[in-house]
Amino acid sequence: MMTRAVIQILPASLKAQFLLATLNTQGRALTAIPQANPVPQHCVSCVEHHQQLYPWGSPCALLPFRKSASPPKIITFDELMASAKNLTELTLVHEIAVNANFCLKQEDLPQNSFIGTVKRILHKAFWDHLESELNEDPPEYEHAIKLFEEIKEILLSFLTPGANRIRNQICEVLDTDLIRQQAEHNAVDIHGLANYIINTMGKLCAPVRDNDIKQLKATDNIVELLRQIFRVLELMRVDMANYTIQDLRPYLQRNLVDYERTKFQEILDETPSALNLTTEWIKESIEDELSSISDESSSSPGADNSSKPIISPTLVLNNGYLKLLQWDYRKTLPETLITDEVRLQELREKLNQLKIIACVCLITNNMVGAAIVDVPDFADQLKRISIPLLEGMNKKNFDLKEALHAIGVQVCSKVNRSLTERGLPALNVEMQSNLMGQIAHIVEENNPITSLIDKRIQFFMRSLLALPGFQKRMPTMPGGLSVIQTEMEFVGSQYASIVNLNKQVYGPFYANILRKLLFPEAAAGKAETEASTN
Repeated sequence: MMTRAVIQILPASLKAQFLLATLNTQGRALTAIPQANPVPQHCVSCVEHHQQLYPWGSPCALLPFRKSASPPKIITFDELMASAKNLTELTLVHEIAVNANFCLKQEDLPQNSFIGTVKRILHKAFWDHLESELNEDPPEYEHAIKLFEEIKEILLSFLTPGANRIRNQICEVLDTDLIRQQAEHNAVDIHGLANYIINTMGKLCAPVRDNDIKQLKATDNIVELLRQIFRVLELMRVDMANYTIQDLRPYLQRNLVDYERTKFQEILDETPSALNLTTEWIKESIEDELSSISDESSSSPGADNSSKPIISPTLVLNNGYLKLLQWDYRKTLPETLITDEVRLQELREKLNQLKIIACVCLITNNMVGAAIVDVPDFADQLKRISIPLLEGMNKKNFDLKEALHAIGVQVCSKVNRSLTERGLPALNVEMQSNLMGQIAHIVEENNPITSLIDKRIQFFMRSLLALPGFQKRMPTMPGGLSVIQTEMEFVGSQYASIVNLNKQVYGPFYANILRKLLFPEAAAGKAETEASTN
């Protein structure tokens, strides 16, 4: 908005800075994500803006910017833009459909950022220049007329196709040719035009903007009034976009599977390498399953090791989904799961928090269980102690060891208070030290308590994926997880929803990959048959 008008009045030095800032902003969709390849220093700001633009997962993660053993395919600019467009549409539609809270928000650029500074300087220069033009004798209206032209375009964009009467009225009142003729004779009623715009905005805006419209009507300075009109128009555009999102959501939810599958096929047609990471993900799952079968065979002396093991494609896929709960999100996810990256990462972090809580409760129960066995809801009290202290444990600056120490102190205090209230002796120093030490050791690699709880969480999630799609009940909660049962079932339902939708959308693509990897002879025969037929 106002870009064309602003550039025309800038000196050459500021034009160059503005164009650089604009290119950095508009070029986000072509920026490779930092996980795929190292990012040159001069691209860091672009990558940060790209990540802000796509907080739900970067669509460019599917674009062909990856290292590959085979020679890279030459991709034209048009093909690249077509892939980027399809990916952006796919990601946006998926987010609208699955995230009921998704909406657009107007966020100002940080004051200390380069683009924010340039924008602030440019806008001040523009409005100061406009004020000086309108204060001339006679006034110069050219830039004001261009603003009215942009305002007219924005107002028309708010109208539905059948709103012909108000459309004609807007075009008639804000006829720039007529306004120019009036300007030549110094007969422009600029305040009258502004009042008409404000009244029209009041008819078209959402009720939440009524106070903004009142403030516009109370503004006397014409330059400040025009500035505020553009600000409110921008808010109205966001309101309109969010209304459209809300209106489209039920339709998108009904047609999401077919839409995403068709759109991803278009991406695959444009970029044949768009399933490379997905293939590697499934291949790793197959290798893990073969290794598991091999270990079982070696532990069974009477087993027949000569026959080729039979692997269930469903089991392979489910094991692949389970790995996402322990995924290192510094690596890029499989292409078919990019749209759910943020949700999967949040589930992984929540499970890590629940695992620690379950470990704390199990350790406490093992050490002082006899003393607290009669205390109702004592495990829930320990959970309420732990949750606030583990808040934000996914952040880089979070000190987990310090948090576990604080949890240990609070647990000892809680146990002692409970014992004292019932007339029993408090824990001695050695027992308190031992209890705090075991809680602190939860973070150590190969800790037996942590490993046990982790296996039980994995078993619950695996059981959840094995349930038929029509079955609504949850699997039995493994021992040691009863204290986090409510949270586990909530996380499990979210996880199952993500997995089931992903299977529905990308099932045919997974089937082709599994067929090639598990049954290469059959896949080769089918390819030869198709070739001979063609």
